[in-house]
Amino acid sequence: MKKVVIFASGSGSNAENIVLYFKNNIQVNVVAVFTNNLHAKVLEKANHLKVPTEVFDKTELSDGTVLNKINKINPDLIVLAGFLLKFPENIIEAFPNKIINIHPALLPKYGGKGMYGINVHKAVFENKELETGITIHYVNKNYDEGEFIFQKNTSIINCKTPEEIAQKIHELEMECFPKEIEKLLIPKT
Repeated sequence: MKKVVIFASGSGSNAENIVLYFKNNIQVNVVAVFTNNLHAKVLEKANHLKVPTEVFDKTELSDGTVLNKINKINPDLIVLAGFLLKFPENIIEAFPNKIINIHPALLPKYGGKGMYGINVHKAVFENKELETGITIHYVNKNYDEGEFIFQKNTSIINCKTPEEIAQKIHELEMECFPKEIEKLLIPKT
């Protein structure tokens, strides 16, 4: 059984989608959801789906406390699904090529510090892009610079607001993220 740990900071829609996708899978199991936000909706969703949760603060993320908890689980994959803090190098070094993130744009465009959520969609909209998309990538020590695993684009010609772009991207995330996680954990032979 492949073990997945999810890190999220907000509503948890991606985390919930991933948990539900693997709910009846005998090869992959989401074993924990970690969050840095005591009031994050992801906690309610994880509790409802009976997935254990861990809440931590910024100090515990950097001082080795969170790393120790992850080491006890020994996951096959760590998934950042709307996790907003910079991931610490001690965890990246302990789990090389086992930490992935989803970004709501076609990297390398619209990546880096501060480029998350609606900030990305506003920048895409203001630059009058004709398309955008998602990028799933490995996590390294720099924001949004890890090796790409998967990209998918979508036309936004008819989008009139950043919120409309956000909705299209959300649909892509829901469709693609769990499938790409599954491909990483259970490669087709």
